[in-house]
Amino acid sequence: MDFTIPDELLELKKRTENFVRQEILPRENDRRLGPHGPSDEFRRELVALARQAGLLSPHVGREWGGLGLDHRGKAVVFEAAGYAPLATIAMNIFAPDEANMHLLEQVADQQQKEEWLRPLAAGDIRSCFMMTEPPPGAGADPSMLLTTARRAESSNSGDFVIDGTKWLITGAVGADLAIIMAKNESDPLGPAGATMFLTPMNAPGIHIERVLGTLDQYMTGGHAVVRLDGLRVPESAVLGRVGEGFRYAQARLAPARLTHCMRWLGAARRAHDIATDYARRRTAFGKPLGEHEGVGFMLADNEMDLHTCRLTIWHTAWLLDQGERARHESSMAKVICSEAIWRVVDRSMQVLGGLGITDDTIVARLFREVRPFRIYDGPSEVHRWSIAQRVLRTGGAPQ
Repeated sequence: MDFTIPDELLELKKRTENFVRQEILPRENDRRLGPHGPSDEFRRELVALARQAGLLSPHVGREWGGLGLDHRGKAVVFEAAGYAPLATIAMNIFAPDEANMHLLEQVADQQQKEEWLRPLAAGDIRSCFMMTEPPPGAGADPSMLLTTARRAESSNSGDFVIDGTKWLITGAVGADLAIIMAKNESDPLGPAGATMFLTPMNAPGIHIERVLGTLDQYMTGGHAVVRLDGLRVPESAVLGRVGEGFRYAQARLAPARLTHCMRWLGAARRAHDIATDYARRRTAFGKPLGEHEGVGFMLADNEMDLHTCRLTIWHTAWLLDQGERARHESSMAKVICSEAIWRVVDRSMQVLGGLGITDDTIVARLFREVRPFRIYDGPSEVHRWSIAQRVLRTGGAPQ
């Protein structure tokens, strides 16, 4: 493995850092950032800034308006952007759009890419991904999927009709595109299983019932409960092949878990920097806080956790760039990084003391944002179970 960062990537990293410092940090307290992310007006202003800086959608292929970064390139740039979470929204690399663009680029046909991927990459529209359901439906176990897709009986059009309820659907409010996962019976287009469908969010049959109040506040559009009631979609709305939805979901999730790690690593580094600066300046019991071992050791532990995360991300990114599936490695990276990042932000808050629980720094906000990371895209316990099954099956050795 070569950990050398090419000169052009170093230059892009520096441009991203300058963009964060000059354009995003001064806007972090904009009143248009509410409990369910930035308003659409604010988001579009941020996207325009990133477009002007030449930093929009760096993960998307150049053919579709991006910069064509590989996974290692994303590791560098996404961490730099994650230093200010609003920068990831500005650069169009936040969830769920970032992973949806990756999925569309890998699976969609040319017409679907022109219709949906190009405007997504341009930041002109937003999207959502509808797989998670309220109990007893699909959650950490996608095989419990209850939403159904059946052929319409009333015409010869070949349409599918989708029924079900989805919840914790990030970005549903204000989205233009929905990628919906539904189970299907055997069909001339493919076997029984799960299928992904592309549909406009304003299609009849899509009902946003409510937006959930959640701990995190940066996800644009928040997290919604969505009812699908007789939603009719044409055959051309099938993403990829009928019956292949679970396979595509894994193709989406492996890199998506890793890009979450990249972005939140940048945020954890921000919290650590704020705590370190405070530990240098604040004095107690006759000397700077950082010179007390109880505080200094927390900062040292932060450094080690950040270092471990970065190495883990780079190793997994390298595997993905080599064409490996890296599903096992992405699971390990997600657990390692989500828990280490949480520790870093938690320690940083502790170092800041009373200041840490106020909104005078961003650390309290980051504390709220990184805690859910241990749950979404598979909770740590599910990943540990999956890793354990592989260890028992193979001894953990690469296959």
